[in-house]
Amino acid sequence: MKPIYRLFYLSYRVIGGAWYWARRRFTTAGLFVAGGIIVTGATGVDIENTMTYQAFTLLFAFLIFGFVSSFFFRAKFSATRFLPRVGTAGQPLPYRVEIKNLTAKPQTGLTLLENLTDPRPTFAEWLAFQMAESKRVRPFHVAQRRRRNPFRLATLKPAEIPPLAAYGEAEATTEILPLRRGILRLTGITVARPDPLGLFHSFVKISAAQTVLILPKRYPLPPIALPGAVRYQEGGVALAANVGRSEEFVALRDYRHGDPLRHIHWRSWARIGKPIVKEFEDEFFVRHALVLDTFDTEPNSEILEEAISIGASFACTILTQESLLDLLFVGHQSYCFTAGRGLAHADQILEILASVKNCADKKFATLEQLVLNHVSIVSGCICIFQKWDAARRIFIEKLKALNVPLLVLIIVPPGGGISNAGESAVETDGSLHVLEIGKIEETLAKLK
Repeated sequence: MKPIYRLFYLSYRVIGGAWYWARRRFTTAGLFVAGGIIVTGATGVDIENTMTYQAFTLLFAFLIFGFVSSFFFRAKFSATRFLPRVGTAGQPLPYRVEIKNLTAKPQTGLTLLENLTDPRPTFAEWLAFQMAESKRVRPFHVAQRRRRNPFRLATLKPAEIPPLAAYGEAEATTEILPLRRGILRLTGITVARPDPLGLFHSFVKISAAQTVLILPKRYPLPPIALPGAVRYQEGGVALAANVGRSEEFVALRDYRHGDPLRHIHWRSWARIGKPIVKEFEDEFFVRHALVLDTFDTEPNSEILEEAISIGASFACTILTQESLLDLLFVGHQSYCFTAGRGLAHADQILEILASVKNCADKKFATLEQLVLNHVSIVSGCICIFQKWDAARRIFIEKLKALNVPLLVLIIVPPGGGISNAGESAVETDGSLHVLEIGKIEETLAKLK
């Protein structure tokens, strides 16, 4: 069986590479000519009864002329991108590119093309995706929808370069449409010029490696009464960023019996001649835990991507409410990142979420232990699950037993439901919501 898959994989790489080369090298007119060559070549075999072979000969000659002409484009260029540091998956990323002509000959009719890293997966990644697709169950009543290629990085938009004078420079505006979160790597820039017939592009490649971080897609959320209320935080905000006890400094006062020695303000004692201590104020504020379920054996799972997008949407919403947010998830190890109220900003949480990977070598109990050890200091928990099974149901029951306010979001495939997991939903007082892929935005808009 495996040699057959390797043959399919080899075909996938060859056909994909050939189609990518053809789309970049041929102009629109050139693609029509190439298509015409195929049609006339197939129908003009019988040269005695048809004249189609003459059209085949003419079109083939045009294409050969364009191909040969591409070897005579010998110009040199340099390029500088003015690229934003971050972008967002699914949203166009416009930017400017400065092109310089390094020759004494004016250049016109140029097009700018971006070069990305090869998006084609390794054999192991491709095979894992094919196996997951073959096991995917789709209900008969759900219309079949084409799943987007999970390995495609971005959609590139060619840009016209203004005429370049001898040793002159010009600026072109282009854009990229990122399709996936994570680091988008640009390897270089290609300057293309069509042949005199406008069929085939000549290329001059410029080495210009650069990266841009693509943040997760985000959904608009309505005003939501998030679970939990203001509660005392031992050590204040500083405790969220530092190890050990730390309070919010308020003022200086005279020493009282029983005050800890470490609170003594030695400079004031030396100046006044009597013990002076620092006074601290207990802090009360809202602190939410955003629990992200990353346990999935499929590296490019659509459900995992939606879970991360929903987590990013809540992160942006919560951090505008003057509260703390603890992002809890499991990757190679257990992670807890805190943001809000002068600590990390929403952008930093989004950058973390942009790099989250699936966890296939640990059990859900790892995340459960992480949250239970942390839950005593939070006002409420927002749990985003990729499925609903016994382990997750028991975890929610433990949180409810600790009187932790909850908002539970379960993501399911199109036409699916939590009953697919073989477990009945626990009573969560209306805090459990099922989000079906394809209807996530409209379901989130109904949250209260």
